[in-house]
Amino acid sequence: MVNILKLYGRSYVENEFGRGSMNISFDYYKTFYYVAKYQNVTLAANALLCNQPNVTRTIKSLEHTLGCTLFVRSNRGVRLTPEGERLYEHIKIAVEQIAFAETELNRAKTLQNGVVSLGATEIALHTFLLPVLNEYRRLYPGIRLIILNHTIAQAVAALKNNLVDIAVVTTPTGAIHGLKSKPLKSVHETAVCGPYFSELSNRKVSLRKLSEYPLISLASGTRTYEMYSQWFSENSVPYSPVIEVATADLILPMVKNNLGIGFVPEDFLNADESPELHRILLQEAPPTRFVTLLKRKDDVLSVAAKELVHLIAENGQEM
Repeated sequence: MVNILKLYGRSYVENEFGRGSMNISFDYYKTFYYVAKYQNVTLAANALLCNQPNVTRTIKSLEHTLGCTLFVRSNRGVRLTPEGERLYEHIKIAVEQIAFAETELNRAKTLQNGVVSLGATEIALHTFLLPVLNEYRRLYPGIRLIILNHTIAQAVAALKNNLVDIAVVTTPTGAIHGLKSKPLKSVHETAVCGPYFSELSNRKVSLRKLSEYPLISLASGTRTYEMYSQWFSENSVPYSPVIEVATADLILPMVKNNLGIGFVPEDFLNADESPELHRILLQEAPPTRFVTLLKRKDDVLSVAAKELVHLIAENGQEM
């Protein structure tokens, strides 16, 4: 039985047609495949884009090297010998798998198919990424997108561990050793309240005064929680939220229902003009954040992933 250990270049073959082992060009096997497939040397030559004498010489060289006859010639063409049939069973699998792989690669290069995975935070999705993904899907409907909704720390960890191709997150990102970052858009957050605390919206409010009211925050341990905790601390004010939520999009519904005061991006408010929402003008401006693209340094991305990175960067603001 033929055991092909290497399919590209020259193939190392252990065979039952002769003793020992030998190096045979894969082109010989490819020629054998087409002659066996069409049972005709002329048709095989046309498929291989070469002339008939070259095909004949190649088959004779292969038969000589293997030490057996692979084809029986007749006026109607050629047919496989029993040895040729056994060889064809294995060569057929190899050649067709290689052809399939080449087709898949060509389709990927032309962005007809492929898979791109990315990690994204809630704020990055809603303030920047969703329209970009919509455009990408319109341009390349054959590409499958895997979007993982992560916290900042989770997205960074997923990228470092090769679980996603890229990540789009909001700052602060924490330690990003081994990653490259590109700021895409500034994000300004505003304190908001519901009708029950609407008296705060008629005047400038200090951070210390705000701390006397119930605060709603992302969960402790997240980068966002740490950022606000540090900002409050820098202003000598304790940061003690009474409600902690898993994702940023949960803050607005709780604010609307008078459960407390939260910090949300202006983009969230522009998309939600509910009369029960009231902006609070603070004496101390909240920290400016940035939607940021993260990639692994020196990482080779697929054509599909590179195109998404290009589209993301193209839609970013000049920073």
